[in-house]
Amino acid sequence: MLNVFASGIFGVIVGDAAGVPYEFKERDSFQCDDMVGWGTHLLPPGTWSDDSSMTLATMESIVRRGRIDTADIMGNFDGWLSRAEFTPYDDVFDVGNATYKAICRYQQGTEPELCGGTGERDNGNGALMRILPLAFVNCSEKEIFAVCSLTHGHLISKLCCLYYVYVARNIMLGYNKVEALQFAWQKLADYCHDMPPEIQTVNGAWNWQRGEVQSSGYVIHTLQAALWCFYNTASYRECILTAVNLGDDTDTVAAVAGGLSGLYYCLNGKDESEQIPGEWIAKIARREYIVGLCNKFAALING
Repeated sequence: MLNVFASGIFGVIVGDAAGVPYEFKERDSFQCDDMVGWGTHLLPPGTWSDDSSMTLATMESIVRRGRIDTADIMGNFDGWLSRAEFTPYDDVFDVGNATYKAICRYQQGTEPELCGGTGERDNGNGALMRILPLAFVNCSEKEIFAVCSLTHGHLISKLCCLYYVYVARNIMLGYNKVEALQFAWQKLADYCHDMPPEIQTVNGAWNWQRGEVQSSGYVIHTLQAALWCFYNTASYRECILTAVNLGDDTDTVAAVAGGLSGLYYCLNGKDESEQIPGEWIAKIARREYIVGLCNKFAALING
């Protein structure tokens, strides 16, 4: 049985790996009903992508430094992109444009928290996909914004990350799905009184019909889709398969949804069948390393 921290992190990584073979495929042009391999990137089952690499890079920095150190986290991101650290097979096969440009700015001497693009077209999902570890630590909204800004500096990206962290924390407080989503939205509205209209479309997106849900790499679409999958399914497996079968940015939508679902069913699953399938975890590349890092992270958080 995974502890709550490992359930959240493996929730991200397993979802990521399930989606990797189907990335960029058009909705309803395929059917995903299990964790498989090959596909888009021609990689074996259990291979995770940049979503998980950057999540692990963030965790490793927090464990080693004992706190949030944005310069150190950015150094880990550089190690991932430049030297294939935090990867399953010593190879970087997937990186978003905004993230790539941000790390290049860092390599050229830009201050870490100023590296993320600030234009409206810089609102990809590359910060949202890696932000879950901050839900586990005692950090402020300012710190969440700072970690987001390492690669994505626009307010829309920062608010999406903040809302996601709020939802994850509500799950860990024992709220049900409706409460976790609605209470997080109220907290976000209290924090940001002048909410951008794009962000406002997130509220209630979990009640949409499937045809209304978009699953692109735009951070708003990714968040909407992940929340919809989380809310409208009754187990981790169902959540991930639902996310992947939306098509398009399959790995990231499944990773973002999987983080919440992994947490929720660890704490609220009536039996193990609702939690992350053991046979999926068994396929994950470098799972022993991930378990070890999760255990170190949990020890740090628990004092």
